[in-house]
Amino acid sequence: MRIENREALDKKREAAKAAMKQPVHRILVCAGTGCLAGGSAKIYDRFLELAAGMDNIKVEFGAEIAHTEVKRSGCHGFCEMGPLVRIEPENYLYVKVKAEDCDEIFEKSIKNDRPVERLLYEEDGVKYETQEKIPFYEKQTRLVLKNCGHIDAENIDEYIAVGGYRALEKALFEMTPKEVVDEISESGLRGRGGGGFQTGYKWKQVARQKVKDKYIVCNGDEGDPGAFMDRSVMEGDPHKMLEGMMIAGYAVGASNGYIYVRAEYPLAINRLKLAIAQANEAGLLGEHILGTDFSFQIHINRGAGAFVCGEGSALTASIEGERGMPRTKPPRTVEQGLFAKPTVLNNVETYANVPMIINKGAAWYHTIGTEGSPGTKAFALTGSVKHTGLIEVPMGTNLREIVYDIGGGVKNDVPFKAVQIGGPSGGCLVTSNLEVALDFDSLKKLNAMIGSGGLVVMDENTCMVEVARFFMNFTQNESCGKCVPCREGTKRMLDILEDIVAGKGTEESLRTLEELGEAITNTALCGLGKSAALPVLSTLRNFREEYLDHVVNKRCKTGTCQALQQYKINPDLCKGCSKCARNCPVNAISGKIKEPFVINQDTCIKCGSCLDNCPFGAIAKES
Repeated sequence: MRIENREALDKKREAAKAAMKQPVHRILVCAGTGCLAGGSAKIYDRFLELAAGMDNIKVEFGAEIAHTEVKRSGCHGFCEMGPLVRIEPENYLYVKVKAEDCDEIFEKSIKNDRPVERLLYEEDGVKYETQEKIPFYEKQTRLVLKNCGHIDAENIDEYIAVGGYRALEKALFEMTPKEVVDEISESGLRGRGGGGFQTGYKWKQVARQKVKDKYIVCNGDEGDPGAFMDRSVMEGDPHKMLEGMMIAGYAVGASNGYIYVRAEYPLAINRLKLAIAQANEAGLLGEHILGTDFSFQIHINRGAGAFVCGEGSALTASIEGERGMPRTKPPRTVEQGLFAKPTVLNNVETYANVPMIINKGAAWYHTIGTEGSPGTKAFALTGSVKHTGLIEVPMGTNLREIVYDIGGGVKNDVPFKAVQIGGPSGGCLVTSNLEVALDFDSLKKLNAMIGSGGLVVMDENTCMVEVARFFMNFTQNESCGKCVPCREGTKRMLDILEDIVAGKGTEESLRTLEELGEAITNTALCGLGKSAALPVLSTLRNFREEYLDHVVNKRCKTGTCQALQQYKINPDLCKGCSKCARNCPVNAISGKIKEPFVINQDTCIKCGSCLDNCPFGAIAKES
């Protein structure tokens, strides 16, 4: 039914709240991409079967309410422990659930209100019955991700029940467009997709343009390796992002919004399509929203997975049907963006912050985070850390709290080495940076950046030269090729790094890397090109001794770089059987029968055949 006015929205909200409270139990099965890959669809189906066989409860006047509702939720964040199932109202969280566990969960938790002990999360001998008490969650501040895992990701009524579209209502009926822009400006909200540009300033620039057509664009082209913050919001709480875009449209005078989503996010695209259709049907999108003069529509564009389309002008060019390549500036996107019209361009997480700022005010928002970087930030915590997943913490939280308090420390208690922050556009933070506040300004001083929010933890067994080569390989492959510094410079840097890990590098190679990195940073056309060399320059600065070990001693202490490994025969253990020599594909091993054999290091191709075939354990691999 279409919601025609403010009063109708209030009635809808009360009805939706009541509907959520009716069932005796709610089973929320994580239906984010990660848990679906782990088999949560089968878990959902089995719970549906079990719930269908349970009688409803009779109440007065012959009415009935469902005993148990089964819902698909978005990502809970604790991805390493998936598939995850949450039972309400007890708030039990079951980890690593399998389809065959459903019957036991139903029997104990739904019929008898008891937890299934073996499926509870356990840490240091302590079992945690409720989700909120688990250290991974307890030490976070989940605002943007608050609804993810707690509501049906495919039901607009549940979003409305938990306060959804209240901010849009407030903006339309209690605030002028200028007041909305001023509130966002005063909040200090900074873009969550890259360098942290002031959101309110962007909106103000677009609002003052004296043209009829303006556009709101959402960047959902999350391309950093290992990053999935925006994906989780689009999958788990899509209406929050849509509401933020609509408020932006009202504030600057735009009537159309575009969401640019990478095609590799099919679930996010499907959930967004459903959310847009539901909002249109409810009258919260389209013409004369809530009976006002404000009209707004949202469209979805799928990207082809080009990393460069995360850059604003390349993204808008792609929406227009052109090849996604950045252009020179000025003019800026706020002046001539999509279809050469003034455009507000923010990412998913930025728009998801807008409703709570309008609801609670700029002053409230400044109570979270730091003065220069208010609010929270979502991070994808991955790599060599015990608890990987999606987290959200106040801006200014230090790295130690994230890695050790939330992440549980480094896997297998191996010494911490570094964190790569910001993906291919970021830099590395080391042990001496563990107390540094993670906010835009503090990281800028360290020549690093938050970027979209990827955090890859590395231990002492990680080769930092190989890390630099990996990110440079990614960046070089993703270069659009428009400007020479990025197209040719990244290719040359990659060639040098590949020479170094192949044992062909020299000290001159390191100097050349630094010169090229600085040149690319200073002369590349777009922000992605300017940041392309950051991972290399950052690792060179923090781990120069490791680079020197590669180029001078031809050694990789971690044993990662295969070309720098050596296979050696221990003469005290060698029986002279010749089996290693007979299995060497390049005849690099020589010797006499019943005497110790030797390996010619210049000929050896490091294949490991000798190690595999030695019956006496006389051959060892040395880094």
